[in-house]
Amino acid sequence: MSQTPPDHLAVDPRSPFHDEAVLARGVGVRFNGIERDNVEEYSVSEGWIKVQVGKSRDRRGNPMTMKIKGTVEPYWLKAE
Repeated sequence: MSQTPPDHLAVDPRSPFHDEAVLARGVGVRFNGIERDNVEEYSVSEGWIKVQVGKSRDRRGNPMTMKIKGTVEPYWLKAE
């Protein structure tokens, strides 16, 4: 496995950016210098994260998300 986490990663299994092996290892996200634990999806190259907005759901039952732009720094939670 790579020394750096992927550029784009999503928690949702329906996303093309979902990777179960990477998520099982554990990826943390530091956004604008603050560690976030509620990130649903991130993109380092585009500089954004998606976070869940409260407990609200869309009409299909998926969590409502909001895209926030800033500096994204992913890191491994567990050493390999």
